Amino acid sequence: MSDSIVNVVRAKYGQVAKSALSTGDAGVRAVAEAFGYSPEELSSIPAHANMGLSCGNPTAFASLRQGETVVDLGSGGGLDVFLAAKKVGPHGKAIGIDMTPEMIARAKKNAIEANLPNVEFLQAGIDKLPLADSSADCIISNCVINLAPDKEMVFREMFRVLKPGGRVAVSDIALKKKLPPKLAKDVAAYVGCIAGAISIDDFRRGLRAAGFDAVHIVDSGSDLNAYAGIEGQSACCSPAMEKKTALPVADESCCGPTCCGGTKESAVHQGLTDVLKQYNVNDYAASVKVYAVKPRG
Repeated sequence: MSDSIVNVVRAKYGQVAKSALSTGDAGVRAVAEAFGYSPEELSSIPAHANMGLSCGNPTAFASLRQGETVVDLGSGGGLDVFLAAKKVGPHGKAIGIDMTPEMIARAKKNAIEANLPNVEFLQAGIDKLPLADSSADCIISNCVINLAPDKEMVFREMFRVLKPGGRVAVSDIALKKKLPPKLAKDVAAYVGCIAGAISIDDFRRGLRAAGFDAVHIVDSGSDLNAYAGIEGQSACCSPAMEKKTALPVADESCCGPTCCGGTKESAVHQGLTDVLKQYNVNDYAASVKVYAVKPRG
């Protein structure tokens, strides 16, 4: 089950990575702003770093300082990596980890546009980080841990990579109550960050079991229905993307009946929109801010 869902997630987010979604799309921009990004932040980084996949803004509460090393788990197009890189400055470093090769390719293209020498993107799963022990000051993540089948391993890897005294500042989806059986088994809901989420209590217990102290999880109060605003926007390998960004695209058009679910939305966004039409997910899940600290000794 875990291997199959990982393959589905990788494939679906690979499609998003090859899409034209960007801050230039009103719905994508509205999602980012609904989850805490300011217009100034969005305009300060490449537009194609934002694909409307966030559920919070971890850089807003990570208290990043000049010279620090920050690691972003599930970095996508680089949105939070670029914002973090600006905060840690030229003597710091921002490292993005993503398991999807298309996302890594998109992020690297965006990095050229951003002209930030202190960023790096590495392809890997967030449950097996290609980083040395005690090498990071802060770990951030944005709506990705819920997609990992083995969250306990992710928490242990976060603990391993952080320096003593290092901290976690994560935005994620967590459950307020048990999902209906049909929703819990819905693959689109899993890919859309709902069905793979764990309860707030389990999130807290998992971090503490990995060794973290000062674990604090806060419901941000954001409306998860914000994702529905992306419906209908051209996202499927459109010519506009190839012309404007030179991002890697398939040799032949993927906007036919076998791509992106046969629609002009990305597979991830379309699937989540379908879920939102059937359920008020705010009744079951929440966008949360997660804080934790690795003890100094």
